[in-house]
Amino acid sequence: MIKSMTGFGKSILQLPTKKVTIEVKSLNSKNLDLNARIPSQYREKELIMRNTIAKTLDRGKVDFGLYVEATGEETSTKVNEAIVKEYIRQLSNVHQGDTTELMKMAVRMPDALKIEREEIDEEEFSAITKALQDALIKIEEYRIDEGKALEKDFTFRIKNIGDLLDQVIKIDPERIEAVKERLHKAVSDLKEEVDQNRFEQELIYYLEKFDITEEKVRLTNHLEYFTTTLNSADSNGKKLGFITQEIGREINTIGSKSNYAPMQQLVVQMKDELEKIKEQLLNVL
Repeated sequence: MIKSMTGFGKSILQLPTKKVTIEVKSLNSKNLDLNARIPSQYREKELIMRNTIAKTLDRGKVDFGLYVEATGEETSTKVNEAIVKEYIRQLSNVHQGDTTELMKMAVRMPDALKIEREEIDEEEFSAITKALQDALIKIEEYRIDEGKALEKDFTFRIKNIGDLLDQVIKIDPERIEAVKERLHKAVSDLKEEVDQNRFEQELIYYLEKFDITEEKVRLTNHLEYFTTTLNSADSNGKKLGFITQEIGREINTIGSKSNYAPMQQLVVQMKDELEKIKEQLLNVL
């Protein structure tokens, strides 16, 4: 089973005086690249939350957001009454205006409002931790579902490459005959007598040079290994990437040895399928 690195998980926690929303998004990346966006009052718990995420999400570019919305009467922002009164007094000395207008000006002055730092309640943070774990469960489910779609696509394209290889094997005898005919024609065009034994030796040499038996066997094995790894219990995108490199090597060798247009066309189609697999493998965990 494979998992995608693309995912999204969201959890909403309703507390007595606030609503906490947790979002975790991930995209593909070679390693775990975690970016956290959390309110200042929860900064002291950031490392704990980061470690919780890292234990679940092995790889990927991860964006973690913790958003707090006050829903009760309590607020951490307080009016600094002494300073506001002093501002009003000073302003009234400058301009005898309406008290309401002076108040509006005073609250916009420096230090008119103060933010009292809230101590994090451990029960509250325990609830937030559970909400984070819930969001991580959801993003894992998302990754598994995406992985199933990728697995279906990989299976389809590996089968296509296998079918194209069967066509290569089918036309290989006629390719060899075509190579023989070209060599015979080249010799006859010389209009000179040649040593038949020497010619047969040279013919064997060239046929061995163009022989793709080993490549066909190795490519078949690599395709089977890819499928076996794809269906294994552990999701391993890097291992699948290594196998595709070997598949590509055999396909390229067949193409360089083919020297036969119909076979080269099949090789191009195999390369096209393989490139699509490689592109999607970037998203596999």
